[in-house]
Amino acid sequence: MLEIKKATLQDKEHWFALDTHISEEEFIHKVNNQTGYVIWKDCKPIGVFRYNLFWDSIPFVNLIYLREEERAKGTGREVMMLWEKEMKARGHNAVMTSTQSDESAQHFYRKIGYKDCGCLILDLPGLAQPLELFLIKQI
Repeated sequence: MLEIKKATLQDKEHWFALDTHISEEEFIHKVNNQTGYVIWKDCKPIGVFRYNLFWDSIPFVNLIYLREEERAKGTGREVMMLWEKEMKARGHNAVMTSTQSDESAQHFYRKIGYKDCGCLILDLPGLAQPLELFLIKQI
């Protein structure tokens, strides 16, 4: 059975086994602001999800990460739908995310109704990466 629970400090070990892109300080911030979730299946942590507010007003997915063996099974779609429902209940009418142009996640987001809305080029030393695609969905 799939469960999506707001992250707690007790989830730290599970979290950092899956998400190495944020600091411990930022993890604590996600816990305190309730903007991080641990995804559980059959009582085992299988993924993490975190977001913030773009322009301090539009919910923006920063990361959804599932263990390799849990991908392509509909879990990501289910997590996104539950999160979108929660954001709509909070009064938001749109959600956003981004992904690099060389990542397959862009196809996942488009399949679940997100549409391209812009891009970002980071070519500074130490920050250079492929084109970042921004996507948006009305909820």
